Amino acid sequence: MEIHQLEILRELGALGSVKAVADTLMVTPSAVSQQLALLQRTVEVPLTRKEGRNLVLTEAGQVLADAGAAVVSAMAEAKSAIGTYHGSPAGRVTLSGFHSAGQAVFAPLARMLDEPGRPRVELSDEDVAQQDFPALTARYDLVLAHRMDHSPRWPDERVTVIPLAHEPLDVALPAGHPLAQKRAVAADDVAGEAWVTSHAGYSPADVLSAVAAVSSREPNIVHRINDYSTVAALVAAGGVVGLLPRYTARPVLNPDIVLRPLEGISTRRRIDLLARPENLKRRSVMMVCEALQEIMAGLVEQG
Repeated sequence: MEIHQLEILRELGALGSVKAVADTLMVTPSAVSQQLALLQRTVEVPLTRKEGRNLVLTEAGQVLADAGAAVVSAMAEAKSAIGTYHGSPAGRVTLSGFHSAGQAVFAPLARMLDEPGRPRVELSDEDVAQQDFPALTARYDLVLAHRMDHSPRWPDERVTVIPLAHEPLDVALPAGHPLAQKRAVAADDVAGEAWVTSHAGYSPADVLSAVAAVSSREPNIVHRINDYSTVAALVAAGGVVGLLPRYTARPVLNPDIVLRPLEGISTRRRIDLLARPENLKRRSVMMVCEALQEIMAGLVEQG
């Protein structure tokens, strides 16, 4: 049983297919299958099974993958003790962020780290469905992720979770809208409005579904847009209302928009950093984590 075989097994559990594992590890699918076959010979119970066209872990395979994750983490600790890689503050750190978080924190982060002896951060945007965020930790050192309060927790047996913010989604109104005079709005106040919201499966659409349930009125959805800057521009133009995050939407706001809390409905989402435990052994990665915590704390204070 080799460590790289355990790594492949863990990646299969996270990514769900041999091809995805091969792409992530930059090897051929046949090499992945060969290593899985060699690993299977060392145990007496099946580790994988076919599910449609995909190869997935059995219960025994998941147990071994989780144990293998601990082995990989332990090896990372050993490397940290004897090498300079983990202790270097100037190492390369890859960071993925969903779009609205990227708009708010990427530029401040780049400015904060733009000096000698600081981590060399490489940024990417990945706006995926909530359940797909943990799998991104196979490709990035750090992943900025979000989930609504009522949704399932992150699989913390596979990833480490660092909370950054607990952010409400507020109703975005044109500044001249009659409801803009109120300090807060209720579902009945906004149920009859024309809406711009996200595609199904994303946070704003989930909140709007709750508005419809509480008010017993089908929402009038005019536009479905995932990009918050476009949502803000449409709201500012008049004719529609929307939902924008209170802290991270600040870069796209303008004087023609006001945000009002939505009462009686849970609208908060959790913004977290997700990472493989072994990545957090590196000083450069932790420095980026600390910088993101500082930036997000500032956004929350402004909000």
